Amino acid sequence: MALTITDATFEEVVLKSSQPVLVDFWAAWCGPCRMVGPVIEEIATEFEGKAVVGKVDVDANQEFAAKYGVRNIPTVLVFQNGEVVGRQVGVAPKQTYADSLTALL
Repeated sequence: MALTITDATFEEVVLKSSQPVLVDFWAAWCGPCRMVGPVIEEIATEFEGKAVVGKVDVDANQEFAAKYGVRNIPTVLVFQNGEVVGRQVGVAPKQTYADSLTALL
């Protein structure tokens, strides 16, 4: 299951992770976000123990969305060693998200 990441936990969970991290920036009112949500959950299950997969609700947690220039949702960012190494704006096929993590393993 994808982790719920907040502004308070972002640094610890994402930036300090020794594993690659995929973060889905989303909102409950966003239709395309609801399409991506189940895909992110599948990715979380498939990469359990190999990568961290989480979700940030941008309505409740705006600090890191602003810091990383998330202006449209859904936006999925991939981090490695605390740095953004991948960005996908809008809905993409599951394989796109999986490939972005696999390349870092």
